[in-house]
Amino acid sequence: MESPALLSLLRNTSGEKRTKSSSGGLLRMFKLFPLLTSGCKMVALLGRPRRPLLKDSATTVTLFGYRRGRVSLAIQEDPHCMPMFVIELPILIATLHKQMESDTVRIAIESETKTHKKKLMEEFVWAVYCNGRKMGFSIRRKQMGDDEVHVMQLLRGVSMGAGVLPSLSHKESMDGELTYVRARFERVIGSKDSESFYMINPDYAAGPELSIFFLRGR
Repeated sequence: MESPALLSLLRNTSGEKRTKSSSGGLLRMFKLFPLLTSGCKMVALLGRPRRPLLKDSATTVTLFGYRRGRVSLAIQEDPHCMPMFVIELPILIATLHKQMESDTVRIAIESETKTHKKKLMEEFVWAVYCNGRKMGFSIRRKQMGDDEVHVMQLLRGVSMGAGVLPSLSHKESMDGELTYVRARFERVIGSKDSESFYMINPDYAAGPELSIFFLRGR
């Protein structure tokens, strides 16, 4: 059963309003994935600078996966450092694209562990929700796989962007192209049992388009 805190977090209130801008933000760019091909690599346009593009305390979040596969989530305190949190979500890339049609995506990741011996982000087993719908369960990766290492290496130093990445040669033909969206997020620590990440839009829209919530059951 979902906790009252989670239900309150995911509920859309009637008074909540968002200001839309003409440029549309990274999520709108992410919707263009069907139009992108392997010959048009967004990461090549952004480049892979040796120095960070933005020097601030914002957290870097990357959502990526093959078109016919699931979404992986990586969180980095610095785009040049190894992720502090990596997980494959029980959400298909196609499903995420569909959810983005609402222009607002809320992903809630809840640990049902009752012990408080670990820090919140160190928990392993998570229930995952997307826009209020329970999608299933995931286990945090102790070590990154080949795909995760491949993506982190390609995006090293890139602070924001969306598009198609060169795939591992043996996977693209089976699972489609490797797509990604990467942005800076404001990290808000509510308590030892809750943390939130709000996307910082490059076009300075009034509200975040993508939010990620971590909760621990009590």
